[in-house]
Amino acid sequence: MTGAAIPTARKPFADAPWRDIDAAGLGPASAVPTMLSAEECAFYYWLAAHWARDAGAVVDLGCFAGGSTARLAAGLAAAGSTARIHAYDRFTVNRPVKLRVLYPAGVARFRGRDILPLARRFLAPWEARIALHPGEIEDEGWAGGPVELLIVDAAKTDRGADRIAAQFFPALIAGRSVVVQEDFLHWRQPWLIAQAEALADCFELVALCPQAMAAFLVHRVPEPAELQAARTEAMDDSRLIELLQAARERHRAAGLAPRVEEAIAAIRANPGRRIAWKMKRPGPGGEAPAK
Repeated sequence: MTGAAIPTARKPFADAPWRDIDAAGLGPASAVPTMLSAEECAFYYWLAAHWARDAGAVVDLGCFAGGSTARLAAGLAAAGSTARIHAYDRFTVNRPVKLRVLYPAGVARFRGRDILPLARRFLAPWEARIALHPGEIEDEGWAGGPVELLIVDAAKTDRGADRIAAQFFPALIAGRSVVVQEDFLHWRQPWLIAQAEALADCFELVALCPQAMAAFLVHRVPEPAELQAARTEAMDDSRLIELLQAARERHRAAGLAPRVEEAIAAIRANPGRRIAWKMKRPGPGGEAPAK
């Protein structure tokens, strides 16, 4: 799927202006290692530079070594914004990710899993505007006031998605906040589509980028009862599939039906399983792999 605007999206999202930004336009942020695609990096920069209006904090949930945070910080700096970024992560890494992401980006080989010092070093040009929050995101909570931009790349379980919604969605700003779900269309995390569909009266899909990212404009802040009803951990597989089927029709015009179908097949192939890294890819035709 190539990056695209959504046919019904309100401007300026409808024109997908982030596609005109190349890596050179991001300055030193482009040198910070990331698992984001080039278009996603440009989108984060554009969102901070051209959409944000200092109406609240920028919250980056799952910033790895600081790649997404750096692009957001560069965008805020370009706009002359005074907004602060709160970046959350465990700040740990395994060997395969070192080999695939960090070392090819020029990071010297190192022992252990801790990358907090690495993130601090990469984010040093913007340290005055960034607060790093090491640890489990779900346990941190939020008491920092309104949130204008919420980047979610940490909802790797249904419980995690629910906790993030409960903690951060009440701080969103109607008509202004944008929520970015980095893994929205990843078949391993079908609960994200279900959660968004359950809260469809509150959020409008406004942008897509490869590989699976979707951005939503907040029309209104979900009520506590709505958040409770949207808890995916409390849903059985049939309810998840029901919501995904509704989402498939809602987003058919945006070309998302095949991706949603893949997520539905993943639920059927992984009954009761709600941890992304434990999900098995469905077999051909949406059936579970042969045992």
